[in-house]
Amino acid sequence: MADFSEYTGPSEEWLALEPTLPAPPQDLSPTELRDSVNEGNEAAAAKEMVELGLQARVKTYNFNIPTRDGSSIEACSYRPLSLPASQPLPVYIHLHGGGFIFGTLRSEDANCSRIVTSLADTNSPVVVVNANYRHTPEHKYPTAWEDAEDAFHWVHDNLSKIGGDGDKVIVGGISAGAWLTASLTLAQNLGKEEALSRRPKIRGQVLMIPCLVHADCYAPQLKRIRDPSVSSYVQNEHAPLLPMKRKKFFVGLLEVDGKKRGEGDRRLNPGNASAEEVKGLPPTVLGVAGRDPLRDEGLLYGELLNQNGVPTSTNVFSGLPHGFRRYGDKLSESKRWDQVICEGIRWALSDPVATGQFEIKAQ
Repeated sequence: MADFSEYTGPSEEWLALEPTLPAPPQDLSPTELRDSVNEGNEAAAAKEMVELGLQARVKTYNFNIPTRDGSSIEACSYRPLSLPASQPLPVYIHLHGGGFIFGTLRSEDANCSRIVTSLADTNSPVVVVNANYRHTPEHKYPTAWEDAEDAFHWVHDNLSKIGGDGDKVIVGGISAGAWLTASLTLAQNLGKEEALSRRPKIRGQVLMIPCLVHADCYAPQLKRIRDPSVSSYVQNEHAPLLPMKRKKFFVGLLEVDGKKRGEGDRRLNPGNASAEEVKGLPPTVLGVAGRDPLRDEGLLYGELLNQNGVPTSTNVFSGLPHGFRRYGDKLSESKRWDQVICEGIRWALSDPVATGQFEIKAQ
């Protein structure tokens, strides 16, 4: 039985930083909260683009991706400026975090550009495609999931436009985006959707601070924990940045129909997949925050995949809360966060072999 409580913390760095942070906005409607957070995130991304000189090294192209309901979503591709636009590169599809309510195209510019420049510096260039799926409260479940699938198909149908190699597509996401990533990758692996099955197999998935199970379908997760008292839902109920109350608020805005909320709904609950269902999944990178209500579902998924022949790289940021990367160089583990993503992309493209030993990498 699993017990991951040793990673809870809090870390000394976080204890030093937390008192300096501003209080979160209060008494705002969901749309007011979204607008406020998005504005701040866009400003932070723009500042980082300038400070790190990313604009001088990355070429961006904006696109509109048609969706199955007749609408469209924004997308942006990011390429090393030093390489010809027509040169086919491995593709990394980026699905942002934000509880399905936050996130814009521009809020992800720095995140995507860091990946491009870091991998170009190691002679492993990629093109990143940032797909801005639609958000709550206007768009309910499963709109974001369908948008992610539509973006995946669009990438394969437009490889010449983005300069991508369709046989080397990796999908990655943060938080809510990792949920979408895991659902998409599992759906292709299960082979029940003909359109996904026709595409080349996803070469890898990167799941950073992932949510993988709806809270109402969490019972199978708890059965794998040594005791409910050491579960991350209990230990991190009042964690900073993402306490359970805030998590439930975000997920509640999805308004998932109760009939679709069963533990067997793999689109909604990829973390509840069976051993048989995960066999054959591509190499998987996980980055998990120790002081996060979502800690256990990420680590349990890594363990499940590892036990069933999936090459897995599982990384823990001990004592840090969900979404800590927003504080950049104020936390030393922010650098390792970036390394986990970039080195994980390179590792997945190297066709790694499963070791059969579940190793959690922590510092």
